[in-house]
Amino acid sequence: MGNASHFALFDLEPDFRLDQDRLAVRYRELVRRVHPDRFAGAPEREQRLALEEAARLNEAYQTLKSPSQRARYLLSLQGEELSQETTVQDPAFLMQQMELREELQELQDSADLAGVARFKRRLVQDQEQLNEGFAACWADPRRRDEAERLARRMQFLDKLFAEVRQLEERLDD
Repeated sequence: MGNASHFALFDLEPDFRLDQDRLAVRYRELVRRVHPDRFAGAPEREQRLALEEAARLNEAYQTLKSPSQRARYLLSLQGEELSQETTVQDPAFLMQQMELREELQELQDSADLAGVARFKRRLVQDQEQLNEGFAACWADPRRRDEAERLARRMQFLDKLFAEVRQLEERLDD
């Protein structure tokens, strides 16, 4: 499989909008072929290559499965590297993030599991809007700067989702 892009590994066109079912089916097909158990009796070199290919498939699948990671990957294919630590230079967005984090802190302090569920639903809606916005920008090469800004926002939202999941786990205990 060489150095093919993540999209090429799964016989997909490099685009933000993906058929997730097709991706999952293709992933399962490919991973079955290189699963390390199939190479248990093979020479050590073949075992190592199968393990490396399985790891590469897993990484590619995880990247393409996640909208924010897929957006970052698409940008990287165009030479635009977004670091995980990149900041957003949009004061209104940063203020919104601060307000969301404060709201999440209040939900934690009050141990309001129902409130956390409502908060999470709002985040899902925000994520869907960002995904649609990125897809529209990605489809128009003249809007790649805007796509990059949206990808950065997607990263922030991912971090907030992780915090929500952690809070849910703490409140469930």
